[in-house]
Amino acid sequence: MSSIYPVSEKASKRLLYLLWFILPIMAVLPKIIAGPKSYNNYLIYKYVFWHSWFQQPMFAFYPDQHLYQNHYGPTFSAVIGLFALMPDAIGILLWSIASAGVLFYAIQRLPISIKSKWIVMAICLIEMVGTVQNQQFNTIVCAGIMLSFVYLYEKNIPAAAFFIAGGILTKLYGIVGLAFVPFSGRFKQMTIWMIIAIIMLFVLPMLWSDPSYIIKSYMDWFERLVMKNQENIHTNVTDGMQDLSFMGMVRRITGLTSFSNLWFIIPAAVLLIIPIFKFDHYKSKSYQLTYLAQVMIGLVIFSTSAESPTYIIAVSGFAIWFAQWDDKKPKWLYGLLILMFLLTILSYSDIYPKIFRNEVIKRYALKAFPCVVTWLVISWRLLFFKESNLNTA
Repeated sequence: MSSIYPVSEKASKRLLYLLWFILPIMAVLPKIIAGPKSYNNYLIYKYVFWHSWFQQPMFAFYPDQHLYQNHYGPTFSAVIGLFALMPDAIGILLWSIASAGVLFYAIQRLPISIKSKWIVMAICLIEMVGTVQNQQFNTIVCAGIMLSFVYLYEKNIPAAAFFIAGGILTKLYGIVGLAFVPFSGRFKQMTIWMIIAIIMLFVLPMLWSDPSYIIKSYMDWFERLVMKNQENIHTNVTDGMQDLSFMGMVRRITGLTSFSNLWFIIPAAVLLIIPIFKFDHYKSKSYQLTYLAQVMIGLVIFSTSAESPTYIIAVSGFAIWFAQWDDKKPKWLYGLLILMFLLTILSYSDIYPKIFRNEVIKRYALKAFPCVVTWLVISWRLLFFKESNLNTA
């Protein structure tokens, strides 16, 4: 029996790795075959590059090219540029593989055991495939946050700075990587490298576009993001696909739509800041990884821009936290895992009748609920548990 187990374990690992790359390809092929109306997100990304190339307004409506407006910064044109130069079918396919591959790499770089990496991948697999199927950028954003943490953990300050700066200048979400800087203790070095990274990535699109156009585009981007925040709140109160946040869930369940997000964001910010001041825990890898999970989940559930594909970030945070626990996991932790699969990961799948998906899960933004519960549990444990028993029963 002892000789069979390693073979079975090795086969399971290979299957998981195979599924990680095969399923995204299978998910996007029908989109490619169906034509442009099925891969609108990719077209938005693609034209960020071409609009920067021809110096056209980056955040205007282009109904002849794609639906909706672009919400990504000018630096994103450098990320998508190589893919935009290809025919759509090839570009989408390679973009999907790259999205899955970058997240795969980030998970492999986490300072956790091989077994824990398998657990993280297994929990994230379905959510990752759904995100890639929608040609979303969120898998790369998620990987960027993880790698910001990894490189700060490894004291590789230049690499961390470029991942954080890149995240800020493309979708803003990358700014949370700064929360991990105190663990490195390299404040001066990080400040210098952040300035270098931001300047280099800021001017990068100027290699193929006019500097004045790029500067104006950044100003336009800020205005568009402010408007987008208001749109998320006011146009998606009952059954929209945006604002799948803690605040959005409360708005939809209670019917109270006029309260300020600050009632949620300020307490959340306090709970995110307090763990940074527990200096005696800085040497604990478990403590740092738990804080990473708290930041990743919090980034999503306190964002009015959160939509279903954004949850690859929150689910990854949950998976990292879950994988750290010892083998004697408490029953309530498995309960959270089941809840995560039922309401977050499988929330919009066909396992539920359409009427239940639309009138219950979607209407009340219940995709956020397991992540909210998990975030509160993690926050509690970071505040009151010693690092030695942070992730034990």
